[in-house]
Amino acid sequence: MKNKNYFILLVLFLSALQIKAQYSFDNVLYGAAYYHEYMPYERLDEDIRLMKRAGLTVVRVGESAWGVFEPQEGNFEFEWMDRILDKMHAAGIKVILGTPTYSIPAWLAYKHPEVLAEHAKGNKAYYGIRQNMDFTNPTYQFYCERIIRKMLERYAQHPAVIGYQVDNETEARGVNNRDYFFGFRNYIKQKFNNDLNLLAKEWGMNYWGMNINTWEEFYPRDGVTSPSYKNEWERYNRKEVADFLNWQCDLVNEYKRKDQFVTHCFMPDFHNIDQVESFRQMQYPAINVYHDVQDKQDGQRIAYAGDFVRTVADNNYIVMETNAQGIGWDARTQFPPYDNQLRQNVYAHYASGANMVEYWHWSTLHYGQETYWRGVLGHDLQPNRIYKEFTTTAKELERIGSHIVNLKKKNRVAILYSHDSYHALGFMPYTYKSNYPIDMVHKALYFQNIETDIIPCDKTTDFSGYDMLVIPPLYVATDQLLLAIDEFVQSGGHVVMMHKSGYCNEHSAVRATLAPGPLRKACGFHYQEFSTIGDLSLKDNPFQLEGKNQISDWYEFLIPETATPLAYAEHPFFGKWPVVTENKYGKGKLTYIGAYPSQELLNAIVRKAAIHAGIISSESDVFPIIQRSGINKAGKAIRYFFNYSSESKEITHNYPTSKELISGKTVKEGDHVTLPPWGVLIMEVY
Repeated sequence: MKNKNYFILLVLFLSALQIKAQYSFDNVLYGAAYYHEYMPYERLDEDIRLMKRAGLTVVRVGESAWGVFEPQEGNFEFEWMDRILDKMHAAGIKVILGTPTYSIPAWLAYKHPEVLAEHAKGNKAYYGIRQNMDFTNPTYQFYCERIIRKMLERYAQHPAVIGYQVDNETEARGVNNRDYFFGFRNYIKQKFNNDLNLLAKEWGMNYWGMNINTWEEFYPRDGVTSPSYKNEWERYNRKEVADFLNWQCDLVNEYKRKDQFVTHCFMPDFHNIDQVESFRQMQYPAINVYHDVQDKQDGQRIAYAGDFVRTVADNNYIVMETNAQGIGWDARTQFPPYDNQLRQNVYAHYASGANMVEYWHWSTLHYGQETYWRGVLGHDLQPNRIYKEFTTTAKELERIGSHIVNLKKKNRVAILYSHDSYHALGFMPYTYKSNYPIDMVHKALYFQNIETDIIPCDKTTDFSGYDMLVIPPLYVATDQLLLAIDEFVQSGGHVVMMHKSGYCNEHSAVRATLAPGPLRKACGFHYQEFSTIGDLSLKDNPFQLEGKNQISDWYEFLIPETATPLAYAEHPFFGKWPVVTENKYGKGKLTYIGAYPSQELLNAIVRKAAIHAGIISSESDVFPIIQRSGINKAGKAIRYFFNYSSESKEITHNYPTSKELISGKTVKEGDHVTLPPWGVLIMEVY
């Protein structure tokens, strides 16, 4: 027993050393992607000089350069990158190195056309664009592994490299190759224990006589109409992406130092990737956030992205790409930020829990598809207005970054996100608007200064850490998930739930019971009918919205049992059934919206529930003043105040005495403070 205890202590000690040895952010990082291989003339020394003058601290390199690293099969050229890394290190600039697997070299497509993706109904990918391959193809993966190993053998010990980005914005992207389908078939066989009868039962394959008697008869995706098949195909896509990213992580982990991290960047449209499994080995996952600026700048897209990736990572994260100037694959969307907006956006990222912000990219390209996706420097490659604002921001971050890095957030509200419901409602749409309006739900919280996490329901069914859940249409869900929501409400939680929730099981098959199935007791109603509707208003203006009580598209004929009606439609027929209900259930409460609400109506319903739950007060600030908060690594409360408008705004500091980090001024409770146009204040409680 003594030896056993010693062994356990030794394992724990070694594990602690491993954790301690991981990359640690002592200050925030601020930089840009850098591609010297794209430059029209030699200027590495000049770029580094400008970077140092601006206060840039990090670059990402290499993720698109397979054809430069290996211009011909088996001929590797690394000297050009050696020079870049050596000079970056000499300048004190940190480097994140990308595995270059998302853009294959021309020789690979020419010699092995089988690696190119085939899409639905005979369509296929061609060479000339990135991400045009079947990422599960064994030939493709053979060459991927070789280039990754060659790069890691050369660069893993380079002192400039702090981390590795595996691949880039990975999704399945419509891959439908024959081998990919065979993989899906094997996945289904395993999932259903090789039982065709069980598969036929759960998917309803007797419909139109599409039942199969042997696995060889299992048909490919191209002509499929079954929602069950379609949704499982999307799950398989997410699984394969996660497997691919973890496979790359495994390769990198064979070489990387203990003080380096592995990451992957994805776009904040979460629907096509299983982030929980994809980020399993990543200390700091990354996200690429592109958003509106000028008069449309509001910070919501930044918060939306951060509220998801931070929750999935259960840690801080990094921003690998965001816009510096105008963006787009052509010149029709050239909207550079107004003065101070670039700086404001940087702090918005850090306020959501980011530890690094990088722009795509350092300098604007002179050729290629992204000629007008502009970087910090423009086509003339000279310092400009954006460069000057970058410099101002970088100098501030050098002073205060240690106070805002590793920000930890403990939110009382969460949005419950469902990959399956997003896809299933796309396969069986009920509106020409967004069939899964998660962005609408986030806006209802964000613009009313209700901070939130976004939690995927494949991460947890334990909601005990929250006081309130807001749930977009939960069309596809297991009984277990619905009963977890039931238990959350019974135990004192508050829920705002949207229409079409609880209707289908995990196979996208409609439950053969009164809707909303296992949610019936928590909701306090049932229904049997529903109708497509046009635009309707609510009777008697119950939420005091003065003409904005709009519902549309979908109407469920709710029959209250224990629920209290809160609103009815102004209509001689539909007005017989309530459209918004509230049900006290156990110690908690569930508010249900049985139609598609306007943004204003959803805002009002969410606000009412949040006030009742004690999340906010009726006097809480709303947009254009946005607040974000957390605890820094010193254990002190940090609170950001943003003014998303072109006019100065005065706010009252209703918090304990704090130091405003940027100016260094002391601000007492009750003091009136002015926020300049597109301004930000950062308060650290003494």
